[in-house]
Amino acid sequence: MSSPTDDRLDPQLVRTGLVLVSGMIMSLLDTTIVNVALDTLGRELDAGLATSQWVVTGYLLALAIVIPVSGWAVGRFGAKRMFMLSVALFPLGSVLCATAWSIHSLIFFRVLQGFGGGMLLPVGQTILAQTAGPKRMGRMMSLIGVPMIMGPILGPIIGGVIVDNLAWEWIFLVNLPVGLISLVLCARVLPADERAPHQPLDAVGLLLLSPALALLVYGLSEAGVKGTFGDAKVWATMAVGAVLGIAFVLYARTRGERALIPTAYFRDRSFAAASIVVTVIALALFGSMLLLPLYFQQVRGESAVAAGLLLAPQGLGAAFAMPIAGRLTDRIGARRIVPFGVLLAVVGSLPLTQVSATTSYWLLGVAMAVRGFGVAATMMPAIAAGYENLPLSAAPHASMAINIFRQVGASIGSALLAVILVNSVSGPGIDAAADAFGTAFWWATAFIALAFAFAFLLPRREAAQKATPEPVEQPV
Repeated sequence: MSSPTDDRLDPQLVRTGLVLVSGMIMSLLDTTIVNVALDTLGRELDAGLATSQWVVTGYLLALAIVIPVSGWAVGRFGAKRMFMLSVALFPLGSVLCATAWSIHSLIFFRVLQGFGGGMLLPVGQTILAQTAGPKRMGRMMSLIGVPMIMGPILGPIIGGVIVDNLAWEWIFLVNLPVGLISLVLCARVLPADERAPHQPLDAVGLLLLSPALALLVYGLSEAGVKGTFGDAKVWATMAVGAVLGIAFVLYARTRGERALIPTAYFRDRSFAAASIVVTVIALALFGSMLLLPLYFQQVRGESAVAAGLLLAPQGLGAAFAMPIAGRLTDRIGARRIVPFGVLLAVVGSLPLTQVSATTSYWLLGVAMAVRGFGVAATMMPAIAAGYENLPLSAAPHASMAINIFRQVGASIGSALLAVILVNSVSGPGIDAAADAFGTAFWWATAFIALAFAFAFLLPRREAAQKATPEPVEQPV
């Protein structure tokens, strides 16, 4: 494989990216596949919605808990080993889920599955950052963007097909062949781990950050289910999570380079701006991916499979944009690409703010295609820019931080837009429901527009090429 300082996208590097995608796609598809099947799981396992909802919530909590440990684990055991371990644990957890005999056993196995899935994305991004280097990061992130953007879109389609035609166990068993194939490919293709000095775990930081994320995700999930942030359990849980998060930041500043996430990274303008852009776009993207299927099913009366298929234009727009945005990011820098992507995402979102019970599917399809193009041209270049001025040794902790922001943004978006939707319904009937969806899409559009201001803090390619290769201190 060529050196990370090269700018040539050699075949071995492309193979590495595709193998990483084969592992990451499982985790990102799984959440939305299970969302579609919640009613079926409740009926089959004799549980109400409040209980069966924990099949999703438990998985998200496991992701939130395990992501903060990924940076240390990569440094201690190696990126390839940790990625292969995660790839092995995820289908193993899936098989256990398929053997569940009750809703409570399924929830327990989903938590185990989440522990495997939580490291797939941050560790995969670490491997890409270390092997690609800053000059090829945009093009390689366009590969990583496939599961990140397509997962929420393909999940409902696959889940709907399985629910309509197969036993519920296949919702989980579908991960087994994908996982086994990915594991074999990882062993053959991924670069070998290099020996690195032992990095002690920041145990206090982990004990602050993991519970903080878990409590925030839990509180946001409950807010989305209850349709309000005013519930005592919701705000109390989120308040404790916020206090722990602030405590972690204050503690990390005293630890310096030995912190779980060194705060020195955020003194780099590109990394800080990329973190904000990723958070805001994740908020709008994942929140909207909750709204769109519900609109098609509740207002337009479509089935789960049809609703999933109607989301396909957004995925096609994103797939078309990713290679273009990746090449341009490597050539001219993210600052010249991301503002254009944000503008397109806003333009594509505006027709969704005007939805009614009779809005043309052709209009919605074109709008979603433009929106998908814009989102892909925003998120992936922003993530690539986050690594621009950081040394390769920072990749594990930087990947962990970016994925924390992505996860928190997704949880905030899903909860906030669900609450807005519930509280925007002005009366009975389809027209009132359609108006409520339009109001929620206005908020989603506003969140996307927020990213525009921070996009201009991202680096231009000329500036990045002159940057010092080691601008921040690294954990030892």
